[in-house]
Amino acid sequence: MQVQFREFNPFDVWIWFKFSNVPSQREKQYVEEVFNSWFYLGKLGGFNAENLQIQDAGFDISYMDYDAKGYDKSLMALMHNMGEFEYEGEWGRCWFDLGTSDAIALDILINTLTQLTEEYVTIEELYIGGENPDWSIEDSESRPSSIYDN
Repeated sequence: MQVQFREFNPFDVWIWFKFSNVPSQREKQYVEEVFNSWFYLGKLGGFNAENLQIQDAGFDISYMDYDAKGYDKSLMALMHNMGEFEYEGEWGRCWFDLGTSDAIALDILINTLTQLTEEYVTIEELYIGGENPDWSIEDSESRPSSIYDN
């Protein structure tokens, strides 16, 4: 799976993915479950890079003292909103407001989609941000229109 970053605004970002063929309902479901799970973890603050106590501890975590208040000591890192999935031929896309979630969220998404591609669904290309020239985002109804009312 090739990964490419284009123009990126975490509060208004489209994630695009190209399948090897027109996806079946089952393939769409696999991909949507990954994104839905990822979003819910983000909405609950799971991608807070300031509170990675176990990761930062290293390999041996036996008898580790976990600071239960560590989360409260860091800035909130929450995803805000997710649009509906849209498909056109071999392409799929979904809109997100990633809010204040940290960039580790994107690493985790890419890792997950890479494994999904190895096991279940072939995603050839993944684009974070930007717009496909032949599929306008202006026509989409899957993201709140209020983001344009500035």
